[in-house]
Amino acid sequence: MRKSLFFILLLIGATLTAQSQAVLKGIIKDGKGIPVESATVKILGSTVFAVADGKGEFAIPAPKQLPFTLQITSAGYSPSDVVISELKDSVLHILLVENSQLSEVVITSRRRIETAQNVPIAISVVGGSQVENAGAFNVNRLKELIPSVQLYTSNPRNTGINIRGLGSPFGLTNDGLDPGVGFYVDGVYFARPAAATLDFIDIEQIEVLRGPQGTLFGKNTTSGAFNITTRKPSFNPGANFEVSYGNYGYIQAKSSITGALAKKIAGRLSFSGTQRNGLIENVRTGKYTNDINNLGVRGQLLFKPTTNTSITLAGDLSRQRPDGYAQVVAGVVQTKRAAYRQFNAIIADLNYSLPSTNAFDRKIDHDVPWNSGNDLGGVSLNIERKIGPGTLTSTTAWRYWNWDPSNDRDFTGLQALSKSQNPAKHQNWSQELRYAGQISSRLSGVVGLFYIDQEVKINGTEESGSAQWRFSQSTTSDLWKTPGLFEGFGINTKASIKSKSAAVFANVDWEVAEGFHILPGLRYNYDKKDVVYNRIASGGLDTATYNGTTAQKTTLQGFKNGVYTSQSYVANAEENNLTYQLTVSYRPNKQINAFATYSTSFKPVGVNVAGLPTVNGVAATDLAVIKPEDVRHYEIGVKTNPTDNFIFNLVFHNTNIKNYQTNVQSAELGVNRGYIANAEEVNVKGVEVDANYKVNSHFLFYGALAYTDARYVKFTNAPLPLEETGLTENGVQKAFKDISGGVLPGISKWSGSLGGEFTKATTFLDKPAKFFIAVESFYRSSFSSSPSPSAYLNIDGYTLVNGRVGFRAVNSGFSAFIWGRNIFNKNYYEQLLPAGGNAGHYAAVLGDQATYGITIRYTL
Repeated sequence: MRKSLFFILLLIGATLTAQSQAVLKGIIKDGKGIPVESATVKILGSTVFAVADGKGEFAIPAPKQLPFTLQITSAGYSPSDVVISELKDSVLHILLVENSQLSEVVITSRRRIETAQNVPIAISVVGGSQVENAGAFNVNRLKELIPSVQLYTSNPRNTGINIRGLGSPFGLTNDGLDPGVGFYVDGVYFARPAAATLDFIDIEQIEVLRGPQGTLFGKNTTSGAFNITTRKPSFNPGANFEVSYGNYGYIQAKSSITGALAKKIAGRLSFSGTQRNGLIENVRTGKYTNDINNLGVRGQLLFKPTTNTSITLAGDLSRQRPDGYAQVVAGVVQTKRAAYRQFNAIIADLNYSLPSTNAFDRKIDHDVPWNSGNDLGGVSLNIERKIGPGTLTSTTAWRYWNWDPSNDRDFTGLQALSKSQNPAKHQNWSQELRYAGQISSRLSGVVGLFYIDQEVKINGTEESGSAQWRFSQSTTSDLWKTPGLFEGFGINTKASIKSKSAAVFANVDWEVAEGFHILPGLRYNYDKKDVVYNRIASGGLDTATYNGTTAQKTTLQGFKNGVYTSQSYVANAEENNLTYQLTVSYRPNKQINAFATYSTSFKPVGVNVAGLPTVNGVAATDLAVIKPEDVRHYEIGVKTNPTDNFIFNLVFHNTNIKNYQTNVQSAELGVNRGYIANAEEVNVKGVEVDANYKVNSHFLFYGALAYTDARYVKFTNAPLPLEETGLTENGVQKAFKDISGGVLPGISKWSGSLGGEFTKATTFLDKPAKFFIAVESFYRSSFSSSPSPSAYLNIDGYTLVNGRVGFRAVNSGFSAFIWGRNIFNKNYYEQLLPAGGNAGHYAAVLGDQATYGITIRYTL
């Protein structure tokens, strides 16, 4: 890592000797005299450009030949052309006129500044102001704004982010899989999806790219990417302070301060803290669980040695300590097991009853605390240097993630599973080197190198309690009642995964003819994983010293082996592949941009580190390593601007995946968290619509609709659904089922969002402000919550409505607004999860009930 950094710094340093030339300096302001930050200044007919800083100031190398034209653009303002006929020593002052009809946004996903409508990619953008003004916002909220996004989390570790239903297997997370959706913050790849449950800090913009994007980003992204940018340090001093209060004891405080620390150094420090009481009552302890207890801090230092070079050192820390993520029993399924093995018969024999049979009573009696200690953070060094027509970027990062949980995985107040926890520690360092820019008036592109080295260490524990004998009982023998047989009996797992991934990628945009573009992309991947897995079963009754006959001892040990057995294996996998994409786009005028894409992609090999199912008492080690996904994808889309104030985009997509990596649930307690396996083939296709209509300076409406049809084309070795546990055929127990043609879990056929906002210029506390009132709704139809289609584990469709009303400062001063989420208090499930051992009961991850609050913000 040090050698890599040294080489990059030498390379950047060498470029600092570039010959100087005349520099034109200027400042850009709006009609009110406010500096326009991040405005783009380009010399017309060339590839030379500059970006205004926080004071609206810019400096751009001037061509020797006069006159020349500066083209100035910024989102929300009408473009301006300024002819320069002579060079003066004085600073050039440029005025931009606000355009209330302009609704396009500027993006950087292709590593250069451009508007979303000009890019031949299906992309959705959420601005920082929308994040700030929504109240109680984190990544989980994005699925309510972008229907193609699915996010499921039963706790921070067990978080999956999907786009168009693809990316992570539905269910509990297996550390041996790479996510298929890239998650980038300021160019740094976040390797663990646990980041998705954290509060946003100082967000500038969130870009969600749909479909494979392996030729634009460092880590391979088979189904899409989140490109998140934060607010950068500014040499112009500024600060904001924010506090929110809400029901259930909700309190959130945020603050950010920025300014110059020296002539060429600026800094930014941001903080966020969130607390909320629990939403589920534990009648055993008298306390409420599923609370929020989050802290986060982010710091940045910006060094600008020259106008063409910037070096940013950033660091962040996030800490979560909730008493939370408890799941509530939502129902009981009649399985194919014998009558005495049904859940209701089991709890009757144990003289136990659930605290409620209605999950939305939000009552539990769990005897094991739900803790979710989640720590993650890291440091990064980003160096950017304008060289020739483009920018050379080096991003070096080190990140860590520590997970320390405690769960009640039997979902009851019984001592069945007295312990079920899988602590993990993850760290990685990554290096990306990228050159991107406008090579000529008709040619632009990006070429890059990427490397990441990761290590995950797992130290898991599962332990049975006094009631485990009844849940595991598989015969009518009275020996199951032997005192102490399963108490303290469990497994301790020590596992590690070491993985390396490297890639070289390139993407070119060539304008062959006026308005007609060809965009080829190429990527070479190399992935290597080494896994060491060792679990030891111990505890419970020592059958060797048991005072009984040899036959009884053998029988008792057989009972124990049917619950937990020791497993140990070492496995490794190595894979390299070449993937590509080809996009053609045609923009006959400013109103229409049509495009078509065909791309291939691979998701790296996977390794199982959560226990393997057994076949005839022997671990199925052939499942230790699973094959990489082979992706074939195409989409056809059109982006339109029928009028200056109306955007309407339409995309059809189709993805075919061979060796689809899926999470499967086993009836064996020893694979309580499930295991990963390959389905032979799946297909996902659908249509997406995005629209944005700005009626006038007061009214804005926006919406999105997604139709998605996702099915297993072929999956002949799938697990049985919960209700078929114990199924026999001709007297032989069945463990697998052909579910070819069945629907994939977690994907609604229909989902959509619709929102609108009214704003009006006014004053608030004697400062210029805007009064606003906004309403947003989100709908999704029913979907399966089981890897194998089930008649019972399906979640009904639901609609959520959110709203906000208040005043926000135009530039500086006070803002205050009231917000509400799920304001009609809709009861709904996020997920349904079978309990370990498949006794017939299943639990739910509940959606939050109605929450509301007030936010007060002051900006300097």
